[in-house]
Amino acid sequence: MPTYEYMCQKCGVFEEFQRMSDEPLSHCPKCGSPVKRLISRNVGIIFKGSGFYVTDNRSDDYKKRADSERKDTSSANSLDATGS
Repeated sequence: MPTYEYMCQKCGVFEEFQRMSDEPLSHCPKCGSPVKRLISRNVGIIFKGSGFYVTDNRSDDYKKRADSERKDTSSANSLDATGS
């Protein structure tokens, strides 16, 4: 459910969880004074795809190069560990 911000003349700013289909509040639930709905600073961001990182959607060529570099590094590390 979305969170809406309202400004009450007496109580100040408060948040209210409401359905999108609900009518905006016209009076404060605490004191009954008139309220105005504020423009929200919250942004509904939708991430699509398998992940949220830039590297999740790299090209196939980049992935192949990264795999080959990883294999080269791991084989060099294994040679260092054996003392050869």
